[in-house]
Amino acid sequence: MKKEYLEAGKIVGTHGLKGEIKIEPWCDGPEFLVGLKRLFCKDKTELKIKSARVHKNTAVVLFDGITSVEEAELLRGKVVYINRIDVRLPKGVNFVQDIIGLKAVDEQSGEEYGIITDVIRTGANDVYQITKDGKNYLIPKIPDVVSEIDIDAGVAMINTQILGGMFEDED
Repeated sequence: MKKEYLEAGKIVGTHGLKGEIKIEPWCDGPEFLVGLKRLFCKDKTELKIKSARVHKNTAVVLFDGITSVEEAELLRGKVVYINRIDVRLPKGVNFVQDIIGLKAVDEQSGEEYGIITDVIRTGANDVYQITKDGKNYLIPKIPDVVSEIDIDAGVAMINTQILGGMFEDED
């Protein structure tokens, strides 16, 4: 089941004296965060964004109602969330938090090879870590290997023929 609220970053400090805070993004980058109109706390309290900009590798945000560095400092260390209804993803793009936990299933045989436990960003393409029986396997998220992602069904269909026996036991 898809989560309504997704982790988007962590408040790592203040910026200036007027109540701005710095958010370390846990998403595509600070550019993504500064394009939003609101964020949320863990308890689902809405934080309306008054202004936002990118500074180095962080998002510098001023929330409505925060007017001093002292008030901003109280937010340090908090994780901020997005509501998935606030974001429209391009076709074929998924939230990492939706990918983690999917079953990796062979597209020909239907055999399950494990659970996706991490998504590693490499620049060229993502790499999925699949874990089964305590063993980790890394597969590239390219169309020849990962043929389909079905979040609602909870599966990632993979073409194991192209992986050359990667999941076979070496006993």
